[in-house]
Amino acid sequence: MANTGENEQALRKILDMTRLISIALLTLHFYYYCYGAFQAWGLTMPLTNNLLKNISSTGLFNTFHRSKLIALALLIVALIGAKGKKDDKQNYKTALAYILTGLLIYFITYLCFSISLSVTQVAIIYMSLTSLGFLLILTGGTLVSRIIKSNFNNKDIFNLENETFPQEERLLINENSVNLPMRYQLRNKWRKGFLNIVAPYRSTLVSGSAGSGKTSSILRFFISQALAKDDPYTMLIYDFKFPDLSVIAYNHYLKNKHKYKNEAECFFINFEDPSRSHRGNPLEPESMSDITDATESARTILLGLNKVWQTRQGDFFVESPINFFTAIIWFLRQYQNGRFCTLPHAIELIQLDYDTLFTILRTKELEALINPFVRAYENDVMEQLEGQIASAKIALARLSSPQLYYVLTGNDFSLDINNPEKPKILCIGNNPQKIQIYGAVLSLFANRLLKVINQKNKLKSMLLLDEYPTISVDLIPTISTGRSNRIAVVMGVQSVNQLRKEYGREQADVIMSIAGNLIAGQETGDSAKQLSEQIGKIMQDRESLSISDSGTSVSKSRQLESAVPPSKIAKLSAGQFAGILSDLPDQKIELKAFDCEMLTDFDAINKEEAAYKPIPIIRQVDQGMINRNYLQVKKDIEELAQAEMERMMNDPAMAHLVIKKNS
Repeated sequence: MANTGENEQALRKILDMTRLISIALLTLHFYYYCYGAFQAWGLTMPLTNNLLKNISSTGLFNTFHRSKLIALALLIVALIGAKGKKDDKQNYKTALAYILTGLLIYFITYLCFSISLSVTQVAIIYMSLTSLGFLLILTGGTLVSRIIKSNFNNKDIFNLENETFPQEERLLINENSVNLPMRYQLRNKWRKGFLNIVAPYRSTLVSGSAGSGKTSSILRFFISQALAKDDPYTMLIYDFKFPDLSVIAYNHYLKNKHKYKNEAECFFINFEDPSRSHRGNPLEPESMSDITDATESARTILLGLNKVWQTRQGDFFVESPINFFTAIIWFLRQYQNGRFCTLPHAIELIQLDYDTLFTILRTKELEALINPFVRAYENDVMEQLEGQIASAKIALARLSSPQLYYVLTGNDFSLDINNPEKPKILCIGNNPQKIQIYGAVLSLFANRLLKVINQKNKLKSMLLLDEYPTISVDLIPTISTGRSNRIAVVMGVQSVNQLRKEYGREQADVIMSIAGNLIAGQETGDSAKQLSEQIGKIMQDRESLSISDSGTSVSKSRQLESAVPPSKIAKLSAGQFAGILSDLPDQKIELKAFDCEMLTDFDAINKEEAAYKPIPIIRQVDQGMINRNYLQVKKDIEELAQAEMERMMNDPAMAHLVIKKNS
């Protein structure tokens, strides 16, 4: 039937009639059982007596409570159909208190007849209390009809339960996977599951503000599980707060080194303590096959020393010093088969006076690179020349440290960490107080290593870069092409904004978009918004309430909303992470999105760390050895310059190339 005004009015009349009948029955009950009092008051007459006698013959008053129960039943029927004006302040607790109190009084009043008082006094007490109970029941029932039956009064004011969704609970293992135990909330229950990084070769981005638990809950387990595989990974670990990650890697290497088919080694680069550092040459001649390798090395070191150049690549006064330093490196690569091809020798070479420097660089292969600088020098365009070269010389001079020179002029290891014959774990350590200086050199190590390892028929490798924005490493080609060569890239960042600051918006957005696995702790701003969009949306229940003088309406609907809103990502506690994972063709994961809390056993971790062996002393090094090496580098360049100048002046075919502008 249509819900018309006439129907509502008819229903209201029926309910009113039912309520009146209920009151009438209760009145007859009083008249029958308190007849003596009514008689004393002179309220009886033959007509009512005959009427009461006829009603009594129906059995209505056979028991004391029968008439009261029928009156109560009619009242309940009237209340069920009642529609009170809705009030969002009403609740079931208050209504139930009225109803229960009323019922208690309504039925317990039969005890009044056992009181030793006059008939009229007993009747007054009984009728008053019974009427009070009746009114309390009526009031409670009316309050029930005014309560809004919706979820607006629930305690989930932040909509947390509505934003939960099913997540992966299976443990999916393969020869490359990293599996992290976690728990998640589904509605009002906590359930256990796993973050299954089954496709680490599609790269992993781990983000989260300082203290969000990236290292303790995520990165350390990438290291431990990667080294514990039956076929362990080879690894490059960029340890921003050396030796936090390096100690973990070293001890798990000791535990699992027998699993490598050939003897594996663990190496460390540590500029703070040369005694516990191996010596390595990022410009090793064997890995530099042509001048493009020298160009990439020059770009890496200069962009690392001048962060602002990251966003100005292509500018004249950025590309000029890069080209000039390329010539320096490539000259050393060619000179005596790379005998002095190290970064310290390149730094000392670029500091020579222009006459000597331009003269020894004027070889056929370097002519194209060096000619613009020579012409500017010969034409006395010193302001332009200083702008092109001085920025490189000033930046590189900051690396002129005896300790750096000592570490960078040795050759304890090669950069081919995934060489099947000589697998390696390489840990390169930074110092947060010397980020820019050390970061530039470590960037060179990482970039040169990327070129060496991205080849066919090598061992699988993992590049784990904590605080990735603090070094200048172009990972995009490796992420894009390294998957087929079994290279797993793991990047730790504090936020996408930090990545944009150091690498520029375009490159940061590319890294964010091509990372197959996103694991994010607490983040705010654009980072949280972008991550929320990538996780996607889920169906959520929605309810709206409208209260007006004409009535109350509650509407419910289901609609797509963010599974993990940006505001929720901004409020994640330490150890809580959200994100999305990738899968493999033969190992599908339908539930890729997650919003969970990592199940990290810190007691077990503390117990494990207490048994760790410290990074060993590689060789005993004193300051005298470091200083002698420093002076030897300078002497090498002086002798090289002198020998080359003499050779060119004594060779008639090359004498015209000698520049003596300042002589």
